[in-house]
Amino acid sequence: MFEEEDETGKSHSEFEKMPIYKKAWHIFDVADKIASLVNDEEEYVSLEESERSLLRHHAEQLRNDALLICPKIAGAEGGDLYDIRMENATIIRKAAREIQTGCSGLEIWGFKHTEYLELLWNEIEEFRILFVEWVNTFDQWNYIVDRWGLFNPPGINHDDEEN
Repeated sequence: MFEEEDETGKSHSEFEKMPIYKKAWHIFDVADKIASLVNDEEEYVSLEESERSLLRHHAEQLRNDALLICPKIAGAEGGDLYDIRMENATIIRKAAREIQTGCSGLEIWGFKHTEYLELLWNEIEEFRILFVEWVNTFDQWNYIVDRWGLFNPPGINHDDEEN
């Protein structure tokens, strides 16, 4: 099923070889570990239930944001059109920035394994560089007019005729 090629000729195994995709899975692994550590009830027994609940919520949000990135990379690669790629890239950027914010929130709320937060923060920074390089590969002239006006190439308006 996943080995079938999409319209761009890329198979799922080709997505998996991309450095940005590999880095995204590594980010998920670290976020997943953080969420698992937060769920260790014995370690956080000194916290009030409401504080533990808040800590778990932040960790779960971190995990969810990390889990979103790989499918959006695949969607951007599979979509190939500029507006589809940019829409997915926007969601990826938002998720990555939310992860960084989440790291700060977990530290504020008493997460004890701050070395994992620092590791995750650094992974996001490395991912950011790969992300910029990846977005620069998008062919802005492989587009359909975005009628919402957000992701059109320069000089193309939302009410222009299709190319």
